[in-house]
Amino acid sequence: MKKVLIANRGEIARRVIRTLKKMGIATVAVYSDADRHAPHVLEADEAVYLGASPSSESYLKQDLILDYCKQLNVDGIHPGYGFLSENAHFARKVKDAGIKLIGPSPESMDIMGDKLSAKQAVKSYHVPLVPGVDEAITDIDEAIKIAESIGYPVLIKASAGGGGKGMRLVENSAEFAEQMRMAQNEARSSFGDDAVFIEKFVTKPRHIEIQVFADQLGNAVYLFERECSIQRRHQKVIEEAPSSIVSPELRKRMGEAAVAVCQACNYEGAGTVEFLLDANLDFFFLEMNTRLQVEHPVTEEITGQDLVEWQVRVARGERLPKLQDELSINGHAIEVRVYAEDTLNGFIPDIGNLLRYRVPSGRSVRVDDAFEEGMDIPIYYDPMIAKLVVWGETRAKAIRRTIQAIDNYQISGVKTTLDFGKYVLKHEAFRSGHFDTNFVKHYFQDPTIMYESMEEEKDALQHGINQIWDDIKARNKSEYASNDIKSSWHNART
Repeated sequence: MKKVLIANRGEIARRVIRTLKKMGIATVAVYSDADRHAPHVLEADEAVYLGASPSSESYLKQDLILDYCKQLNVDGIHPGYGFLSENAHFARKVKDAGIKLIGPSPESMDIMGDKLSAKQAVKSYHVPLVPGVDEAITDIDEAIKIAESIGYPVLIKASAGGGGKGMRLVENSAEFAEQMRMAQNEARSSFGDDAVFIEKFVTKPRHIEIQVFADQLGNAVYLFERECSIQRRHQKVIEEAPSSIVSPELRKRMGEAAVAVCQACNYEGAGTVEFLLDANLDFFFLEMNTRLQVEHPVTEEITGQDLVEWQVRVARGERLPKLQDELSINGHAIEVRVYAEDTLNGFIPDIGNLLRYRVPSGRSVRVDDAFEEGMDIPIYYDPMIAKLVVWGETRAKAIRRTIQAIDNYQISGVKTTLDFGKYVLKHEAFRSGHFDTNFVKHYFQDPTIMYESMEEEKDALQHGINQIWDDIKARNKSEYASNDIKSSWHNART
């Protein structure tokens, strides 16, 4: 593999380019009008224009991307995440064109891309499943009977897609019909498929995912877990590795179940198996993402492995760089997603110009980002500006260092989720590990509490500063006969 086109944008495109350059592989970037001057375009060896800013007119143009691959003698495509990364149709086109997709086969994508087929595939491998049905439901009366047999509350979920779209929580039969129609409409609008199914709603759920890797030689490993329970709108905001509540024994059972999921679909490459963990620490298969995850850096930080390099090596037919007994956990890592969002207004996206943009640094701090000072945040794509990733020898140290890094992050011109991240990291529920996916619902119903806590912090800091000033004045009063510290400093200098 000598030249790879990155069929993506933003921070993941930059992330992939860094590893490819390290491996001596030439890189080709793609871009839209909005990204014409983006860092990933400037950092690649070559760059080609796809079209207008909307993704449907640029990053999703499959045939144009493949035409550029042929023109530029590209022999590999890295899809990143989002866009075409889990599109089995595109994967088949890439294969038919004689180009290697750095990812799983179209067949694996087909199986795991549909939640119902995924559940059916893993059932025979004894992977625990959430109580419910593993077939599409269209008849509302039949669906109500199923829900009543499972027991409320239940979740109505879209078979295709993810990100919380086409998902509805139903508390009782009176609201079931309306919620099912809403779920079907949203699923049809988002994924072109209105198939839905029903699952028991797991109370106090933790969202735990396992990073897996499989090669073409039959080897498969798990690179431990990530805790992804801090979410808003069913989308992750803060992730950490390892989880504070997963024991070595539970980690092994979940890891082996995740590897079994790989075997169920003859998997190749990087994948993530997502589980729900209930209050009794019982886990249930949720879905498999057949790509690299946004939060993969925390796994890299605790294992010392470059997962993009692993992807490339597997795609070239090589054996996994390490087998299971060669992998271990070192320390703790936290990722805070820095979104251009207004936390006081329901986390709605914010757009504008990055008037000031300075990132924190240090040996334990990593920032994967897509912007530079003076750039505009476009309205066309995901509002994530960056991922702030911090490592520590212990969870407590990682939390402390992450808070310090947030304090050192300077952004103006748009509202961001940095203050929310700091609020979570300082909250007792997070620090103690006693939280679940309902953190925002339980502790953030009134977002002004975040700023009230910041005011209290500022008042405490000011009180501390005043005490220091008073001490300095007292020490200098007898020597310089002055209560004015500025005069004391002036006298001392002269």
